Amino acid sequence: MRIFREKDYDAMSRRAAVIIAGEITHNPACVLGLATGSTPEGAYKYLVDWHRQKLVSFRNVRSVNLDEYVGLAPDHDQSYRYFMQSNLFDHVDIIPEHTQVPDGLTQDPKAFCDEYDAYIRSLGYVDMQLLGIGRNGHIGFNEPGDCFVKETHVVDLAESTIDANARFFASRDDVPKQAISMGMGAIMGAKKVLLCASGEEKAEAIYNSVCGPITPKCPGSILQLHKNVVLVADEAALCKLIAAGVIA
Repeated sequence: MRIFREKDYDAMSRRAAVIIAGEITHNPACVLGLATGSTPEGAYKYLVDWHRQKLVSFRNVRSVNLDEYVGLAPDHDQSYRYFMQSNLFDHVDIIPEHTQVPDGLTQDPKAFCDEYDAYIRSLGYVDMQLLGIGRNGHIGFNEPGDCFVKETHVVDLAESTIDANARFFASRDDVPKQAISMGMGAIMGAKKVLLCASGEEKAEAIYNSVCGPITPKCPGSILQLHKNVVLVADEAALCKLIAAGVIA
């Protein structure tokens, strides 16, 4: 695992955007696995800005998103499709049909999840998977549990995840209790993984993912088994690794 220690959220975001833009420059027809939430938002802002300066083009890129809330329509302002449109897709030249986000309104979740996995396989898996990480170590919406789930699946969200996401909704009661999440098979099938983290509240999850045992109790720990992972994080998120002398 290669680790980039950045001063703050903005520096983390810029580094992540540089790595993503480099992937696109190297392979203009790459497949990007994309994430949502506050962690990648800054990176997307940089990418949009660089696209406006004609420094990067998404014209031939395909994207596959990690997850979506069950029960939210694509135009709901807290859906992850809406997030992607607002923060990236509507501002770059990516072809709409080349963007895939799980369908939170599907009437047959099992069939949809099977189809999503089949689509990812048809692409040869993703070239670079962007990940954030939850305070409890979840990646995508793969929550701590008794086993790593390989397939795309419907997840019952942990109480800590609901609590963390409540700030985006009018009240905690409005936060969906389930999500569709890409499974560990597709995540680990990515040729490269870009894991980003910011803030001291993520420090324990980062430490456990990098230095702890490989266990579904900390889903991010499975990344220790991936051959090509880059961790980009600010000093606050890396503080436990710094204190332990893992990084200087």
